[in-house]
Amino acid sequence: MRLPRSAAGWTMAVFGVLAAALGAVGLVSPAAQLALLGLDSPRGRAAGDLTPAFMTASSMAALNMGVYYVLAALADWRAFFRWTVPFRLLTCTVFTVAALTGRAPGVFVGVGLWEGAGALATAAALRYDRRRGGATVPAVRPAG
Repeated sequence: MRLPRSAAGWTMAVFGVLAAALGAVGLVSPAAQLALLGLDSPRGRAAGDLTPAFMTASSMAALNMGVYYVLAALADWRAFFRWTVPFRLLTCTVFTVAALTGRAPGVFVGVGLWEGAGALATAAALRYDRRRGGATVPAVRPAG
């Protein structure tokens, strides 16, 4: 079995496995996913209630993202690790601001903090790997 080869790879792998697992939970049982988030599952559906559609879309996105992160970790694709840091910080900002302004439930602050902590952990691991002179992975070159 292949494992991540760098500290940054491990941060990506852990986040990826958790994201994929939570995405799978949301696909199999949207009510369980809502409960994990501390949100009430509606008893009856009002006309136009798109909760199931949004749960399916966000859960599928989490599953896909988790798989991407794990594959990138196994390939030790450090450029991808670096790209995720600012975008995860952006996600942190959006979720936190949405919760603080009342646009989203307060539990979204936790989602934002999770993303921010993950981004900072990956950034710190990238720095650690660079300072210790970790092995480099050859660049992928186009054929021909």
